[in-house]
Amino acid sequence: MVLSQRIARFNRVATNRVLRPLAPVVPGFAVLIHKGRKSGKEYRTPVNVFRTDDGYVIGLTYGPNTDWVKNVLAEGGATVVTRGKTYRLREPEVVHDESRRMMPAVVRPILGVLNVYDFLVLKR
Repeated sequence: MVLSQRIARFNRVATNRVLRPLAPVVPGFAVLIHKGRKSGKEYRTPVNVFRTDDGYVIGLTYGPNTDWVKNVLAEGGATVVTRGKTYRLREPEVVHDESRRMMPAVVRPILGVLNVYDFLVLKR
């Protein structure tokens, strides 16, 4: 049950406006800066992000076919602002992982309830 498009629209209009100023400094959150693959416009998308040995991983709660994921893949990377620091990330890859091992143990059950098995992995 990846989250529905109705929830995605609500979050884009309401929740993201509240999260956008907080996400760059709150642990577990970030603002992902990417360019539209058609428009070239810069977008700032609040996301939950978790550190890996060589980069970051983002659970794709709306699935791998969202515009922001397509934009990051087309651009070959993105910039992330997390905990007050800015990182240029590269080599984006969508990974299907039913065990959700890349995510912190405390987050795995939540993602399991939502049937989230796809993740965007980016390297620093």
